[in-house]
Amino acid sequence: MSELNFPTEVIELPSKGLVYPKDNPLSSGKVEIKYMTAKEEDILTNQSYIQKGNVLEKLLESVLVSKININDLIIGDKNALLIATRILGYGNDYVVEVNGEKENIDLSELENREFDGSTLIEGANEFAFDLPHSKTPITYKILTGADEKKVERELAGLKKINKNSSPELSTRLKYIITSVNGSDDTKDIRNFVDNFLLARDSRALREHIRETQPDVDLNVTLESGEEVKVPIGLNFFWPDA
Repeated sequence: MSELNFPTEVIELPSKGLVYPKDNPLSSGKVEIKYMTAKEEDILTNQSYIQKGNVLEKLLESVLVSKININDLIIGDKNALLIATRILGYGNDYVVEVNGEKENIDLSELENREFDGSTLIEGANEFAFDLPHSKTPITYKILTGADEKKVERELAGLKKINKNSSPELSTRLKYIITSVNGSDDTKDIRNFVDNFLLARDSRALREHIRETQPDVDLNVTLESGEEVKVPIGLNFFWPDA
């Protein structure tokens, strides 16, 4: 059998690669992926992956052509690759049900949000921000897949100690914030989050990150006028059939 030329596409990342070190291939701001095949459908139905919650990561690993580590990806860039993978696998149309009515979303119309890297510290996934109420200068990062796994492990450990414990917000902030008042000492950061971070500053920081971090704009207005956010999960990959 003659060798087949398998089709691929190069995807532009919302971050433009600016949040990655120069020696990381993700710093190019582009990732090459291949079209989905039946092999990838096997991954999507793999019960072991589904139960472990890593099915989408396994899917991305399978379609990647570029030599990258998916755990290095920030969530916005990961979203862009998942959307592109879905389009290459099943086409642009994505059917959602709203108020009992089925409506179609054209995934090809989703665009990367404009990323302003003016507060980005050059050569690092680190941004400068002054908390608006306490006036405390901090730096913060956008969590990668590897960071998210650390957060999940810490939360699981805390849950074992106290099953009623649910410090997800503060735990996540301890990984997001990378320095406080010029100190990048982990103890100083954790002490600040636990004892000195005002609730309104915490909210302001989270809102700032949500509004400015690189990502795909997942908010769409349907023909009915209803505004929805495109959910990216396992069901996202199965077309209405």
